[in-house]
Amino acid sequence: MFQEMRYRGPSLDDLHENYAKRHRIDEAAPIRSAHEVVIDAPAERVWTLLADPAGWSAFDSAIHDVRVTGDGAVAVDTRFTWVNGRTTIASRFAVVDPLHEITWTGSAMGSRAAHRHLITTRQDGTTLLHTEESMAGTLLGLFYNSTKLHAELTRWLDSIKTAAEL
Repeated sequence: MFQEMRYRGPSLDDLHENYAKRHRIDEAAPIRSAHEVVIDAPAERVWTLLADPAGWSAFDSAIHDVRVTGDGAVAVDTRFTWVNGRTTIASRFAVVDPLHEITWTGSAMGSRAAHRHLITTRQDGTTLLHTEESMAGTLLGLFYNSTKLHAELTRWLDSIKTAAEL
């Protein structure tokens, strides 16, 4: 338990370049979770929601004050900041593969995270949205854990599902 509390994980740049850009999270991170949902909507609709960070607050009321750098286009290495609840997160897109994967890394309050979203079109026309996330940071486990992360991922995917199925 003490080792998990002390685990800092890779640097944010390393997490971005050597994990997220290579389609993986930090499996050694003490806080990890995954969740998936089947959405009765085409992958294009799901992608449109995920690839518009400025619009996330329209379907997830916990998210606000999203600011994307540059022209606001979602592209690899584009930086964005956003607030989830009361936490301000500085993020950067690592993978932007339309209709298939969108992944970003981020940091907040000394923690570092990699968050992947995989989109799969199913034979019946529905979409499977799978997400997985890892978080690490010294003493992060004192106030956050995998159970809380799983609840956040579930809420996030449920929000996307509801918006996509409208």
